[in-house]
Amino acid sequence: MEEVLSQAEIDELLKSLTSGGPPQPPASETTKERVRPYDFKRALRLSKEQLRSLNRLNEHFARLLSTAFSAALRTYVHVSLAAADQVPFEEYVLSAPKFTVVGVFTASPLKGRFLVEFSPTMAFGMLDRYLGGPGIAEVKESGLTEIETRILEMLFQRTGESFREAWQSLADLDVQHEAIETNPQFLQIASPNDIVVVFSFQVKIGETTTVMNVVLPHFMLEPLMPKLSARHMLEGFQEGDDPRPSEELKARLAWTWVPIRVILGQTALRFADVLRLEVGDVIRLGTRIDEPLVVKLGDRDAFVGRPGISRGRVAVRIEGILPREE
Repeated sequence: MEEVLSQAEIDELLKSLTSGGPPQPPASETTKERVRPYDFKRALRLSKEQLRSLNRLNEHFARLLSTAFSAALRTYVHVSLAAADQVPFEEYVLSAPKFTVVGVFTASPLKGRFLVEFSPTMAFGMLDRYLGGPGIAEVKESGLTEIETRILEMLFQRTGESFREAWQSLADLDVQHEAIETNPQFLQIASPNDIVVVFSFQVKIGETTTVMNVVLPHFMLEPLMPKLSARHMLEGFQEGDDPRPSEELKARLAWTWVPIRVILGQTALRFADVLRLEVGDVIRLGTRIDEPLVVKLGDRDAFVGRPGISRGRVAVRIEGILPREE
């Protein structure tokens, strides 16, 4: 049976034809669709432009820290900015592991303190690498020994130095490391509802990938707000504005370890003579006793010198510099 339209439905269709469109929902329904829930505890304090400016600073910080950690641990370390978020301080504390390694810093003339968190895997991996291991260590929650604390203090100090250099285009900060905390519940740098900016970094040490966080309270950044504009940041990063890139590079290279070898001499033996070698046999080298020895810097012949003894150890005195081959 065919459906028969009522008079009200016919009137509605005629009304839509004269108005040039389909029937519109009531105003109350449209208003409901536009209403969205808003959590005032998560109110974002930094604009997108300001957050982008901070991201640029922290990308520079990550590059400097990669060099500093590589020199300290004598292995390849790559640090890169992974994410940035603005959350209440209480939310950050609750999301942190029960046991972690956090460095507390000041950055005068800014008020307050900020945090640098090494994840447990990162902290114990760096300790293992610094003490001669491969950089992979089992995380222990029994606390840090005095030696481990001293090593981590040194690594946090280098982190603070890299942070100061990276932020130098924005402000001249005196960054100082204050303390190490392993329980995030004891951290008191802001009120629970205060907004903090959390920058997460991916840290690759050899074949191990870990995480590092930098936590900056919003009230600490307030004096820098006027400078967090695209125009100011672009002026600060103009190529050639900083006359000290070579000095910074030299300072970073100063921490790099370079292998040095001294070649006493060389000779060649027949394989049959090698098989007959015994304890007490003497192998005569091709170097005369009055000839200087070649000192190698890496794989390159760099110096010539004379052998001797210094403080009870075999030593060599540099007597000349060899020209570098083109």
